Amino acid sequence: MKHCFEIDGIGYPLWLVRCKDGYRLRLDNGVIALLSFSHQGEGRGTLTIAGEREPVRFVIDGETIHLHMRGLTRSLRYRDPMRALASASREANHLMARAPIPGIVVSITISPGQSVSAGTPLMTIESMKLETTIRAPRDGVVSRIHFKEGESFERDALLVSLLEEGI
Repeated sequence: MKHCFEIDGIGYPLWLVRCKDGYRLRLDNGVIALLSFSHQGEGRGTLTIAGEREPVRFVIDGETIHLHMRGLTRSLRYRDPMRALASASREANHLMARAPIPGIVVSITISPGQSVSAGTPLMTIESMKLETTIRAPRDGVVSRIHFKEGESFERDALLVSLLEEGI
């Protein structure tokens, strides 16, 4: 699954895939490493990246993680990929639901001209045997569905276009 953390105002996208020994971490620049975390009590644990173990201390404050490691403290703000795509796609009176990951359309639960509320399921997609429900980012009217059931798409593909009601 794609995630994004912001450090000092700069976004760092990364992908985490569960595997036998923890997670496989892939960074935007293509670096891949095995990652695991061992929680050892209130605000402390051991982070293992590519076989190197590091003791860490942390505090979680909402969407911000304050992490102390190797004598340095960093604040990482988690940016939810679905919220980021929804807010980045607003143009004039249009709303767009984009694909957070590449995949295939499994089912479509809406039709053009239909009014939807924020959070309404629009379609279900599948990627790597994981199903994800794509929901309306806010109230609107379905303007166009860009893919049919069974069609594949790439990450960030425009799946559904919405218009604000009353436009």
